[in-house]
Amino acid sequence: MVTCIIVDDEQHAVDVIAYHVNQTPSLKLLHTCNNPVEALEYLNSNEVQLLFVDIQMPGITGIDLIKTIGHKNTKVILCTAYSEYALEGYDLNVVDYLLKPVSFPRFIKAVQKAIGLIENEAAKSAVKKEENNFFFVKTEQKGKLLKISFDEIDYIESRRNYVAIYKNQKHTMVLSTMKDMMAKLPPDKSLRIHKSFIVAVEKIKGTQGNNVNLADYKIPFPVGDNFKEPLKHIVNKKCY
Repeated sequence: MVTCIIVDDEQHAVDVIAYHVNQTPSLKLLHTCNNPVEALEYLNSNEVQLLFVDIQMPGITGIDLIKTIGHKNTKVILCTAYSEYALEGYDLNVVDYLLKPVSFPRFIKAVQKAIGLIENEAAKSAVKKEENNFFFVKTEQKGKLLKISFDEIDYIESRRNYVAIYKNQKHTMVLSTMKDMMAKLPPDKSLRIHKSFIVAVEKIKGTQGNNVNLADYKIPFPVGDNFKEPLKHIVNKKCY
């Protein structure tokens, strides 16, 4: 279901689009407003996939609003009584242009186009995420490579010329160094806390003194003096 909001300084125009939205199962109306400033505040605080916006409004025009939110992934459908603004709207990569009064068939056509774009971008994002969610490592068996997903790592322990990658208290021996491991791992998900240990950030259950506790593991993990600041930064960022 695609989330959307409606912005128009004329309430009857808002009511028409809202009625169309409520007749469309693939859309979910989150908010309506008559003031573009209010719309901007809402967009800055909420994830909105589709915006229905009038062009001519007092203070900030619909075009100004679109330019302001240009960095967001929100798709835009213009709704206006003035066709001369269509070209400027298309220059801003709006999905479609609806001329008032907006008929339901024309509304549906614009919405289907928007949904197609949103779904296509979501599919590309999912593929990209999957492509960046794993790496291959050399195992202790000569010539054998193993695929490791980042989500499969609880912690990594240094073992001389090898590292042991742990998941669910079981480990896989990998021919690598801690430095090479840190280069492969996403910095927002992995943290080196000691010359011998890398831990998954999401597995950190707490800290006590110079130790870190990991979920599902009873034995605490030591924090080296050279690695205290990065851990402190992560803890403080999430401390309330």
